[in-house]
Amino acid sequence: MTMRLMVLSTAKNTDSVLEALKRVAGDEVEVMLHVGDTTADFKASTLSRMNARMGTKGHLMQDTTYRGAARALEARPDYCELRDEFEEHMMRTADSYRYKSHPMQWPHEFHDYYRILCDVIAARLLDEKITHCLFFNVPHLSYDTVLFHVAESLGIPSIIVSQSLFPDLYFSMRHPRDLGGFDPASVQAAPWPIAKGQPPELFYMKGVKQEHEEGGRITPRAVLQLVTFLATKRPWQAFNPVYIWRLVRRMHKIYGALPKWRDPFARFFHEDELAYFDHIAGFENQTVDLEGDYVYVALQLQPEMTTSALGGRFHDQALAIERIAALAPPRVRILVKENPKQGAYQRGPLFFHRLKRIPAVTFLPSWANTHALTERAAAVATITGTVGWEAICRGKTALIFGKAWYRKFPGVVEYRDDLTWDEIVAAKPDHTALEAAMGALAARMHRGVIDRHYTQLVPDYDVAANDEKVAKTLLGLLKGEVVPTYG
Repeated sequence: MTMRLMVLSTAKNTDSVLEALKRVAGDEVEVMLHVGDTTADFKASTLSRMNARMGTKGHLMQDTTYRGAARALEARPDYCELRDEFEEHMMRTADSYRYKSHPMQWPHEFHDYYRILCDVIAARLLDEKITHCLFFNVPHLSYDTVLFHVAESLGIPSIIVSQSLFPDLYFSMRHPRDLGGFDPASVQAAPWPIAKGQPPELFYMKGVKQEHEEGGRITPRAVLQLVTFLATKRPWQAFNPVYIWRLVRRMHKIYGALPKWRDPFARFFHEDELAYFDHIAGFENQTVDLEGDYVYVALQLQPEMTTSALGGRFHDQALAIERIAALAPPRVRILVKENPKQGAYQRGPLFFHRLKRIPAVTFLPSWANTHALTERAAAVATITGTVGWEAICRGKTALIFGKAWYRKFPGVVEYRDDLTWDEIVAAKPDHTALEAAMGALAARMHRGVIDRHYTQLVPDYDVAANDEKVAKTLLGLLKGEVVPTYG
């Protein structure tokens, strides 16, 4: 029987892989529904931005009426949790965080929209008789979130693929909760060499320094973001010189207080961001004390898949810190470092007030050296971040709160409500066992690049060759002939 496929692919490189999949699969697969860019059947971002841009088949919401097609989803006992997850993911495109934003503000608006989308998408999947779904990343952008929720509720199997940190290797799974759920002892493979104590080079952290540096100045990119903000959000205030002067004065103060490598308004500007950066600038001129026992908490960038989709309830990172404070002895400090690319999202005044109410917490300056912090820590805590992987590579315990890809590795402790401090400090990894675990996982990963940003890690990268090998693997995964990395 021909597989009738729904594909979520929004990038040119994954569209190219999709075309290769069609060639490789032949009559075995028919792509009935492609949600992606304007060249796809339906444009995905119109659902998160709530605009009317069309795909080749028009707009997904066009000429629709209530069908009651999503009853299976509405009847699920976890319906409210799924709806709240959708709301969390929709906040990525809210007015305060994106220039191209949707107009919703209140919980009931998100709830109503979720119900509408569920019905429309369920009806479309049923009408097209979709038998399989393919996602080129873990759903976390709201439109992919609701697509996955509906497909799962209708009993339609999905394959999700996601790029790894390792060159030319990616993960696969059937459900986001599967990520990291892999028993290394279940696979016999050659160990993966890991340089003990040597942190990985992360290209996406290029330019982030780990030392004190003099303050910076407003950059041309920041000026461009300010102009964009005025044009899209405050067009009438653009003619008010006093208003603009006040914004520029505050920006100048923030740039001068933060190290010059930290460009807070390079990607986005909003009035709400000023209060956040004003606040964190106040932590810059302090001494970093690494003596005694402490847990190092490296906050993760938000909004991102790593927290909003893989963190569960701990997408609220302050909750994770509160849990650490509850289980650690009074002598143990909690040193918290902000992500160097973070903006005001989920970092309002009440977030910092929650941390201030915990006596053990010290909020660190942006220049605090993450490698030194890891080296001296009793444990490193994160939701799913790479800092946990760096910790176990250095022989340190990693306490994680979400679905990290390495969560079943030696030296990793997954948070649970009855966890004890003694369990954490006793969990230091054996390096030989860690190399064996990584080798087992690598044997279950797949060759290829599905995230265009990672092509730079592959020497002499060949687009056609990559498309061909990824397409063959995807076909095997969809047919059940290739075992997913996780699950």
